[in-house]
This record gives sequence, C-alpha cells and structure tokens, in this order.
Amino acid sequence: MTETVFGRVTRLLAAFDEDEPSLPVAVLAARADIPLSSAHRLVASLVAEGWLVAVGEARYAIGTRLWELGELSPVAVRLREVALPHMVRLYEATGENVHLAVLDVDVPPERAEIVFAGRITGRASVPTLGREGGRHPLHTTGVGKAILLGRDEAWLDRYLAVPLLPETSRSITDPEALRADLARARARGWASTHGEMTLGNISVAAPLAPLTGLPPAAIGVVAHAGDALEKRLAPMVTQAARELSRALRPDA
Repeated sequence: MTETVFGRVTRLLAAFDEDEPSLPVAVLAARADIPLSSAHRLVASLVAEGWLVAVGEARYAIGTRLWELGELSPVAVRLREVALPHMVRLYEATGENVHLAVLDVDVPPERAEIVFAGRITGRASVPTLGREGGRHPLHTTGVGKAILLGRDEAWLDRYLAVPLLPETSRSITDPEALRADLARARARGWASTHGEMTLGNISVAAPLAPLTGLPPAAIGVVAHAGDALEKRLAPMVTQAARELSRALRPDA
C-alpha cells in the first residue's frame, strides 16, 4: 500500500519529544523513517503553513499554528478551562503541586498512559516531572492510579498483561500487588503513591465522574512525603474532584 503524505507528516511531527523539542531535518528524517529529500520538502511545507517553525541554526520546532489547533481540543476547551479555578483553589488550600490528567484513549490498554492536561505549581512546591502535554505511566502516578479505578476488569487484564516498568525502587510492578492497591483506593475513593514516581514525594488523586465526549480524567496533588499528610490532603482532593465533576456536567 502506498503511504500517504499525511502518514509521513504524522510520523515527522511525532519525532519531536520532551527531551528534544527542536531537531534538524536529518534527525527528523531518521526518526520518521523518511528519505532526507522528502523530509526537506515536508518541513518546508509545514513551516510555510505554521505547523513548524525554524529555531536556531537549521533546527525546527512545533509551530504556533499547531499549538493553536491543539487548544481547540475538548481537553483544553471543555476540561482544562473549567478545571482551572478548581485547581487554583486546591493549590491555595494545600500549597502543593496540582495536576490534572487524562487517559490517552487513542491507544489500546497495553500502551495506555496519562497525559497531563493542566498543572499549577509554586516556588515552594516540591519539584515534579509533570508538564502540560507530558506523558507518564498510570501505575506510578497518583492521577494515573485514580484513572485506573474506573477501568473495568477486561481493560485492566489487557493493561496488566504488559510488564509494569519501575520508575523508582518503590514502584509497584507486580500485577496482583497493583490490583490490591487499586482495590484499597477504590474502597476509600482516592488513590495515592509513595515515592513510586519520584523518591521522597507522595501524591493523592481522585477520579472525575465520567462525561460524554471527554476522556477519563483525574485531579491530584503532589507533595513531599510526610507523616499524616496523605490523610490531610485526601479530603481536599476528593472535594475538588466532586466539585469539578459537577461543574463539567452539561446542566451545571
């Protein structure tokens, strides 16, 4: 089957990542498995349309037009915009990092990850790895575990069929241990991690109610590990999740 131009453009744009947000054409061609001559033509067309922008010397990055189109997605327009006031209130109440995440529903459970849809932090907040648009595992993040609480057994079976990779020495990688952890979280209504994504940090998160047209989502807080901090944060996080869920309802 002859590959379409759209397919090549998709692979070329997917060549960018968080570690290297700008790349030369040769690297783009290699990562996208596209002949260098074709990559040069595609890059020139994408720059002309504003999808890519030239930065530095012979390097390219995602352009403003592509970012503008992304801001029209339901995750941005319906979820993040409504969520921002609730995230601000949660930050003001806790002084800690607040994360809003969604499940990537465009891939099968075996490849599932969360995507950060929003983030609020301050100078006194603990450093975290999350950024808007960044991807992270479900099983090592509080918001990821919170999203897992709403997945059915068939979905979880497929997700757990793939080895769970550790992020730290405290990451839960045994499928049955993760199922037990999720069962405890489901019973109390919120999920948590303890040094499973970053040593020395804890996270507390709660899922949002399902809403037609939006992917499964969760809101959570990340803080330095401390005695009784988890139980102090949990009521504030679950309240924020309930209030945001109500605000997102069409009749709200």
